[in-house]
Amino acid sequence: MLRNIYHFCLAFLGALIYGFPSRRIFVVGITGTKGKSTVIELISSILEAAGRKTALISSIRIKIADRSEKNLTDTTMPGRFFMQRFLRKALNLGCEIALVEVTSQGIIQHRHRFINWSAAIFTNLAPEHIEAHGGFEKYRQAKLSFFKYISNQQQAISNQNKKLFFINKDDPNSSYFIEVGKDGNIILYSKKDPLTFNLQLSTNLIGDFNLENLAAAIAFVKALRIDDEVIKKAINNFKGVPGRMEIVQERPFKVIIDYAHTPDSLEKVYQAVSSKFKVQSSKFICVLGSAGGGRDKWKRPKMGEIAAKYCDEIILTNEDPYSENPFQIIEEIEKGFSQIPNSPEGKPSASYGAGKFQISKNYWKIIDRREAIKKAISLAKEGDIVILTGKGCEPFIHLEKGKKMPWDEKGIVEEILSNREYTN
Repeated sequence: MLRNIYHFCLAFLGALIYGFPSRRIFVVGITGTKGKSTVIELISSILEAAGRKTALISSIRIKIADRSEKNLTDTTMPGRFFMQRFLRKALNLGCEIALVEVTSQGIIQHRHRFINWSAAIFTNLAPEHIEAHGGFEKYRQAKLSFFKYISNQQQAISNQNKKLFFINKDDPNSSYFIEVGKDGNIILYSKKDPLTFNLQLSTNLIGDFNLENLAAAIAFVKALRIDDEVIKKAINNFKGVPGRMEIVQERPFKVIIDYAHTPDSLEKVYQAVSSKFKVQSSKFICVLGSAGGGRDKWKRPKMGEIAAKYCDEIILTNEDPYSENPFQIIEEIEKGFSQIPNSPEGKPSASYGAGKFQISKNYWKIIDRREAIKKAISLAKEGDIVILTGKGCEPFIHLEKGKKMPWDEKGIVEEILSNREYTN
């Protein structure tokens, strides 16, 4: 209770000190489990192509007008006075629209309060932060409370334009968000709606899940009456998002980096890459861990099960162990291998000791992530696909007692590739 009051008071003080800047700028909150950063970047690119000045804050970067920097706060949705200062700077630099990635942790710490939200976008919902919230229903309720907060703002200011609620109608949880947002202007979008994609797009984005992200962005900018030709040109020129299905090398074998850190997102990445690139002669070589030591332990064996299902070679490694034993984390991922039917030919191997389960894959457990990546690349032959998941473009690996190790996954991959002699 006292903690809630503390966060509530900080949110109010921040708004007061910076003069409630959200009252004079169009603020959009993007929430959901996956796709938030990509939707934000797509919308910003389209609006900028239309001549609109934008600001954004996401897990990847903080941008205000033409100034952009990596988000090094270790928080997707920073709290205390950060949000209000960000909005004040955006207003002072002439930004018309601010795009904010809204997280469940940020919501329960009241970081969304005392911001005049003009619109909210719901992307999708899958299990995440389950232990922290005390169950999936409570996780969903945190997301819903953000929509409810905006809906209450609508009721309190009757002479204001209706709040805009963009909801992915393909998601099984969409009805909850529709109910909560019913006092505003609800706009449903779908990756299956042909009207959404009548622009003859030619996009570099890979995967069925990115159709959801495109649909969300298109629905939003169309509501702002952005011209179809501007939308089409901006999307066709969109280069993608760092660390999100990012192809670092095309030939002689592909290397792809993605942030996937939940079972659902991991499986969708493997499915997307398989559908787009995999042929019978190519192998999947997968590097993964389980993000967040001390949390979401339920997903570890599930991640292992999914990797064993799709990957031909698996390297289990570190992501963000915090104060938990990283060996314990990857051994819990390894337990998921037992969910895959045994193969008579299965001869698993490991960097220390034999594997516990017989699976039809070779796998290694290498705690040092750089060495794990090096191992994956050393295994790759022409036509193979190396997939690194869990870190994306995150700038740190989090260790015990609050220690952080600087990390640049793409840069490390490029360094290893440049030092490799291709003999295949």
